[in-house]
Amino acid sequence: MVALRQAQVSEIDWQNNIERTRKELTANTRNNNLRLFIACLLPEEALSALASAQQQFLKAGAPKLRWVRPEGIHLTLKFLGEVPQERVQAIDRRLGEAVVGVRPFDLALDQLGTFGGRNGPRVLWAGIRGDLDRVGELQQRIEAAMAALDFSREDRAFRPHLTLARASNDLMAVQQRHLEGLTRTVELPEVAIPVSQVSLMRSILDRSGAIYHELASFPLHS
Repeated sequence: MVALRQAQVSEIDWQNNIERTRKELTANTRNNNLRLFIACLLPEEALSALASAQQQFLKAGAPKLRWVRPEGIHLTLKFLGEVPQERVQAIDRRLGEAVVGVRPFDLALDQLGTFGGRNGPRVLWAGIRGDLDRVGELQQRIEAAMAALDFSREDRAFRPHLTLARASNDLMAVQQRHLEGLTRTVELPEVAIPVSQVSLMRSILDRSGAIYHELASFPLHS
């Protein structure tokens, strides 16, 4: 009886997600495609701490960067790209299946750093610590679920992080060194990030930066 009730609740949740998704598909899309990704959203305390870190970089004279809106900072699990609207329902169902058996877990803010190559840093990020094995398992489940829908697998190893800003290619060497130095002096408080659900997100590109909308959420449960 308990198993039947849980199955019924899961089906109701899935139907509610579908209905919510349909309502969120706004009419301002220029074509039939939506720019989608899958992520874990952050609590307000973490977003506030990251916004404070961004301000510390600015006050310390960080080079010109393209800053992510604080309210839009998230932990990306899978970027899907431009997706026809008619595929959203299949994505929704696969995500619901992928999270079954994954219990909620805890992460926390960690040190700052950059990604880049020979041309210098390209991404300024905040690291995370905590149950990284669990978030890795979750990402792999989602990767497999989306591969079953013919989305390409990510070639690079999954490195969980929170993007704070992106740099252009024209930073001078002295600016690059200054930015790298700031990652060692700007401090992040120890803020917990409880992860209890996964979200299907839509990204709308705007002149002032990307705007994100949650289309559906998928609670984690054992």
